[in-house]
Amino acid sequence: MNAIQGIKNMRTSLKGISVVSFALALAACGNISHDVAKDGRSAGEVVWPAVGEVTPMHKGGTFPNLANLRQVKSGLNKQQVSDLIGYPHFSEGIWGVREWNYVFNFRKTGSDEVTVCQYKVLFDDGKLARSFYWKPEACADFLKEAAPAPAPAAVEPVAARKPRVLSADALFAFDSAELSPVGRGSLDEMATTLRDQGDKLRSVRIVGYTDRLGGDAYNRALSQRRAEAVKRYLVAKGIPADRVTAEGLGEADPVKGCEDAPRGQLIGCLAPNRRVEVWVTGVE
Repeated sequence: MNAIQGIKNMRTSLKGISVVSFALALAACGNISHDVAKDGRSAGEVVWPAVGEVTPMHKGGTFPNLANLRQVKSGLNKQQVSDLIGYPHFSEGIWGVREWNYVFNFRKTGSDEVTVCQYKVLFDDGKLARSFYWKPEACADFLKEAAPAPAPAAVEPVAARKPRVLSADALFAFDSAELSPVGRGSLDEMATTLRDQGDKLRSVRIVGYTDRLGGDAYNRALSQRRAEAVKRYLVAKGIPADRVTAEGLGEADPVKGCEDAPRGQLIGCLAPNRRVEVWVTGVE
């Protein structure tokens, strides 16, 4: 029984040694850098361990999660730092020291070349992270977030500075809303131009006008029928119907004023007011 008890005692001693060894590994040999300030914001001399001295499980360094690494800021405790980037890669210790060292690997976008960097965190007396160092210092650039690609310029509709004005007398017989052969020819040319714009064509607004002869209601109705006639023709020639609108404004917005005169002369004088304006909105 004494022999058995001795073996048990030996096992207990070995377990105790293992626990002590683990604790020593956590505390290890203290800081590598010299004279780390109590507030953790500086050191008398920042010393870097050799990259080859990492612990076996960190041999060759690790590729950090950049999103996590960017979150390592002053004021985090050791558990929070470890949650983001893991425990230190060297055996300087974990809990009883004020310095953690890492070896991180980075690869530039679109390149197979790997850059090896060392990263150091200094803690204050309260074991809160306070200062951070890179070797070489240029490695800090890997934390810079790539500038977002410029948003494509908004494609704003660009309306024609002025409409194409078609003489109503050229499109229709006097006091009529039926397109003449000459009028259809003019619209054929316009339809070809509009179709050539393809998807850039946003809208076609057709506005009909009359002269001041006749009653207001009659003139408005006549101008509306003429605008609708132009719309129907353009749609029949392949212009998308959902992009074309038509309205009649009658004798509104005259472009020429004429004094009273015999009817024949007055009709001739007022001819510029009898018109159809086509406003085209597209994109550049």
